[in-house]
Amino acid sequence: MQNDQRTLLASAIVLITGGLWGFYWLPVRTLGDMGLPGAWGTVAITVATVILLLPFAIRERQQLAQASPIALISIAMGGAAFALYSIGFIYGRVAIIILLWFLSPVWSTLIGRYLMGWPTPRLRIVAIVLGLTGLALMLGAGGGLPLPRGAGEWMSLIAGILWSFSTTGMRTRSDIAALPSAFVFAVGAAMTALALAPFLEPAPTFPTHHAMSIAGLAFLTGGLWWGLTLVGLMWATVRLEPARVSILLMTEVLIGAVSAAIFANETLHSIEVVGGIIVLLAGLLEVLPVRGNRPA
Repeated sequence: MQNDQRTLLASAIVLITGGLWGFYWLPVRTLGDMGLPGAWGTVAITVATVILLLPFAIRERQQLAQASPIALISIAMGGAAFALYSIGFIYGRVAIIILLWFLSPVWSTLIGRYLMGWPTPRLRIVAIVLGLTGLALMLGAGGGLPLPRGAGEWMSLIAGILWSFSTTGMRTRSDIAALPSAFVFAVGAAMTALALAPFLEPAPTFPTHHAMSIAGLAFLTGGLWWGLTLVGLMWATVRLEPARVSILLMTEVLIGAVSAAIFANETLHSIEVVGGIIVLLAGLLEVLPVRGNRPA
């Protein structure tokens, strides 16, 4: 497959992944309603994913054993970021959690500039300013300090930063195939969720007749979102710039906001909407210098 075709396919995979993740909050909150509050629902989903991907990891165990430690840590860090993002849906409004996550292009640009020494075109500097301005508007809409409010918003903000470090590390150091990468990703997520769960909510107690339903939903969610889409995302991430990955995932913002308004009656303050639009605009500006600097 030629480079242009590979880039196009990788971009399409990331775009579709973002659309599917716009609905991810639904099974997370459903598991909470079924008796797995806080991080426990994410624990169930990620452990189910680890079980589903374990046979592929065993088959590729030699590749994992020979992989760069930085690559493994970067992938596992991505899993930790997604776990925090997943848990955030329990403690915050869907649209705000998603928009805070999508500040990751700003963090990716800063990491590329100051840690990797990559050039920073002027439009990306403008994007950083816009992104931080949008963040301040979203978080200060209620008249207080422009800081995250509640555990969910803090988790999403931290998750976006971790994801930016993760994608940079995967881009520069990882040559691990998609399926074993997804396994490492899921392990990182499961360990993070397990570490946080006892501190956020008591151990779950739910009626035994719900056990099969909970297990079924956990495996379905793990298989579709954390398995299928993340295998594709792992394959695509190492073939695209970190900022571009974050931009293409922005389909999640629209679908997540609309689905939350329909199914959870969640609405945003007008100032929050303006801040969110500015955040998305900042993300779009990340792509323009890349396209503009391509050789003829």
